[in-house]
Amino acid sequence: MTTYKIEAGTAQHIGNRPQQNDRVVLLTGARAPGYVLAVLSDGIAGAAGADQVLHTARQVFDEFKPGDRPSLERLAQLLRDIVSETHLVMKMNAVMGGASEGTEAHASFVGLVLTPHGEAVWGHVGDSRLYHFKDAKCLARTSDAVYVQHLMSSDKLPEEAAKNHRRSRLLLNVMGNSRKQPFVTIGSHSGLAAGDVFLLASDGLWHFFTDAELATATSKATPRQASEMLINKAQERSQGKGGNCSMAIVKLVKPAQDGFSGKIGRIV
Repeated sequence: MTTYKIEAGTAQHIGNRPQQNDRVVLLTGARAPGYVLAVLSDGIAGAAGADQVLHTARQVFDEFKPGDRPSLERLAQLLRDIVSETHLVMKMNAVMGGASEGTEAHASFVGLVLTPHGEAVWGHVGDSRLYHFKDAKCLARTSDAVYVQHLMSSDKLPEEAAKNHRRSRLLLNVMGNSRKQPFVTIGSHSGLAAGDVFLLASDGLWHFFTDAELATATSKATPRQASEMLINKAQERSQGKGGNCSMAIVKLVKPAQDGFSGKIGRIV
């Protein structure tokens, strides 16, 4: 039985961009009581890719039937299915729409599944990030390290070439890349308790903060308060040159005496 309640929220700011290409959502499972899915996507060359990520995530999660207690690998496969199905649809849309190279819709992905059994599983593709904090300390965050190793082993690339993959469209790890399948990095944690905090963030946010700053901000405030403070500080530090800024904060706190409850909110 869980010994915490969930406080969660999402927030976005357009920055100095002409439009908001990020998308973020918190979902509960239609056939999975007690499960929560948080998804954030950064659309590249428009918002179409990120819109497709959220649409597919809703469909896949609504169809998910966990049973008594699914394995961590099955939960990881749920996230992989969202990525693979989104990637397939984006490629089909590009072909049907006659998109030329360089104009296809691309998108990053970071997703987090929380179970009623005190487990968390996350996956990511691209430059959006997930952080796991505990008592104002960073326990884990996603990075490109595993993807770099994948490029070195599967593509036989020299280490320096693999580390510079962002400069190559051929090697870029995003959904919608017609030349490359997206590589999903998976992480997990069991034994969740009050004090655990998860942050999903687009590069328009995390680029301006250290891990320690994000850990402190999210641990000492409610998701709404932390979101407002981080967006304001990101705008200040970007000096008017910041991009789209989006986040989801999922915080586990001690329950009220009347038992477990969940709260999910959103600010814009």
